[in-house]
Amino acid sequence: MEIPALTPGALQGLRVVEMGQLIAGPFAAKTLGDFGADVIKIEPPGTGDPLRNWRMLQDGTSVWWQVQSRNKRSIALDLRSSEGQDIARQLIARADVLIENFRPGTLEGWGMDYEALSKDNPGLVMLRISGYGQTGPYRDLPGFGAIGEAMGGLRHLTGESGRVPVRCGISIGDSLAALHGTIGVLMAIYHRKVNGGKGQVIDMALNEAVLNVMESLIPEYSAFGAVREPGGSALPGIAPSNAYRCTDGIVLIAGNGDSIFKRLMQVIGREDLGNDPALANNAGRVIRVQQIDSAIEAWTCSRTVAQVLQALGASSVPAGRVYTAKDIVEDPHYRERDMILQQTTRDGHTIEVPGIIPKLSETPGRIRVSAPGLGDDTDAVLGELEFSAETIARLRQKKVVA
Repeated sequence: MEIPALTPGALQGLRVVEMGQLIAGPFAAKTLGDFGADVIKIEPPGTGDPLRNWRMLQDGTSVWWQVQSRNKRSIALDLRSSEGQDIARQLIARADVLIENFRPGTLEGWGMDYEALSKDNPGLVMLRISGYGQTGPYRDLPGFGAIGEAMGGLRHLTGESGRVPVRCGISIGDSLAALHGTIGVLMAIYHRKVNGGKGQVIDMALNEAVLNVMESLIPEYSAFGAVREPGGSALPGIAPSNAYRCTDGIVLIAGNGDSIFKRLMQVIGREDLGNDPALANNAGRVIRVQQIDSAIEAWTCSRTVAQVLQALGASSVPAGRVYTAKDIVEDPHYRERDMILQQTTRDGHTIEVPGIIPKLSETPGRIRVSAPGLGDDTDAVLGELEFSAETIARLRQKKVVA
């Protein structure tokens, strides 16, 4: 899908000040920026956001940074100085949204609590992402996404029974908090527009974002005292849905719908199971899940992944193989849907990056500018605040800005 260069973003005209670092806050700001918001990212002079140096570096800059900070402007500003704080207040006074993911109390210590900021900007929407939220007995404890995943109930379910829980391989707790926070921002902006112009605070805790996607975990415990346990590659209580060995790899098969199960059994030559009245619904299949899984793997283990997928696809049985990054990049479906895009960094490198979702038909997101170098936009942003060149030079000499 070609996106015309002049297509306006859905959030064009929205100004966002990002005071976060690493993952959760910046991910939320990136999502808004992808759809046209003007995101001004405040970074500490000299070091910048630590994400600039995380994982694999190209010419000294993380390629992760190129995705997380696209469609943003960078101002290097010392928030620990009174002059830096004053500049931040001026930026926030002109903003629609402030995003921060400091430990609770940090902004209050700088005299930048919501009550103070909203006096100059009553319509301000403030997204606060933290480990455990702005209230409660854990509010002052440090919290990263991994801890939120553990305390939100996710880590207990990852891995195999009796073994140490594993992480899913990414910082999913941070990303979930960012996405929930983004939803909160959009809700607050809508409320502000239709209900009188008042802003508000969105209090987003990492552990609560994880808990919100934990399906029936809490009601099952409440109603039955049942504690869901890890199920390895299976989906406990839903059958059949598992990973099965083939001659050259692993295939995932989700045959848990009643009609899908019958088609699956027909494909693998086990009409006896497909026509068994005791297996006509999920409750019956769960009781005999080991028998069903064994029958499926007896069929898959003598076939290649490609053969399995071809046969199941022809019968409309959901199945797929486990993709690596290489598989994703080479998949024509991802490319057809613009989910692999080329982005040129400010150092002149061309890299491929994930595309933009959700896909809006009239105001799609796009990569407008590549991720900035530290302080690339300091002069431009301060100029918008009507700072003179002489004042900017003085602030730079004092290391308030860079």
